[in-house]
Amino acid sequence: MTKAAVFGTGSWGTAFAAVLADAGTDVMMWGRRSEVVDAINAGCNDEYLPELPLPQRISASIDPEETASGADIVVLAVPSQTLRANLGSWGSALPSTAAVVSLMKGVELGTTQRMSEVIADAGGVDIGRIVVVSGPNLAREIAVKQPAASVVAAADEQVAQQVADACAAAYFRPYTGTDVVGTEIAGATKNVIALAVGMAEGLGMGDNSKSSIITRGLAETTRLGMALGGDSRTFAGLAGVGDLIATCMSPLSRNHSFGVRLGQGMTVDEVVAVTNQTAEGVKSCTSILDLARHHGVDVPIIEQVNAMITEGKSAQEVVEALLSRPRKAETG
Repeated sequence: MTKAAVFGTGSWGTAFAAVLADAGTDVMMWGRRSEVVDAINAGCNDEYLPELPLPQRISASIDPEETASGADIVVLAVPSQTLRANLGSWGSALPSTAAVVSLMKGVELGTTQRMSEVIADAGGVDIGRIVVVSGPNLAREIAVKQPAASVVAAADEQVAQQVADACAAAYFRPYTGTDVVGTEIAGATKNVIALAVGMAEGLGMGDNSKSSIITRGLAETTRLGMALGGDSRTFAGLAGVGDLIATCMSPLSRNHSFGVRLGQGMTVDEVVAVTNQTAEGVKSCTSILDLARHHGVDVPIIEQVNAMITEGKSAQEVVEALLSRPRKAETG
């Protein structure tokens, strides 16, 4: 019987824990707050996935050692910019032979490391044991068992298959791959592109505008991913265009909804005050831009979103800056 430990009790971590449990895996979740842990042990996580019962195979603890003990698979589902600090706190509890799965979609500020690189660096985890799960992963839809597919990528194909087998629920179809770099870059950058699409919607723009941003966003995502060694095919698949479409177009997407409010004229601080949360793209846009500049990759949409987040540009100024760029042939 496979046992999994899930560190993080947010919406996606909880939804993925349910996927694992529905696929026949015993799951223990780690949470920082006892009230959330108690709720999970009572069969629900109303703070993040209200009114949805959890499978009986799921339990929870505030003790990292208890959570990780005997786990064949460890899933990390904490906010990306807190990963290093969390691993510093409880990374030593992770079993030395377990596959370590990243559900996080970001690039670390300061180091510009991808999440798998942070896991290897801060957690001391061998790169061959690190797995990335990414795709159209709107947590609420998966939690209510609507059919979805995702990529399970690892440098070691056998490790990827181990995780895929553990999460192959009736409604969740995993596809294995080995392009960890491309999968992570696609997952991180789509959040920033979704902010831009949300801004366009908030400004009252229609589907032509939004599809144009999505398409050109995919082009710059692909350029960056390939510059880092990613496979171009990844960006045409579930982890690339699939995740991009879902994140950019769905009202369930935190990044899309955050961008809509920015487009309507709210500041970042005002949106955070209203929603009580910050979208991943807001936190990662600067680090992704730094990474692109370091590798000489042109990412104009990401650059303009970052200018809005960090310099106070208006959504209208962002649109005008993008439209006034020198025109060239669409070659990527």
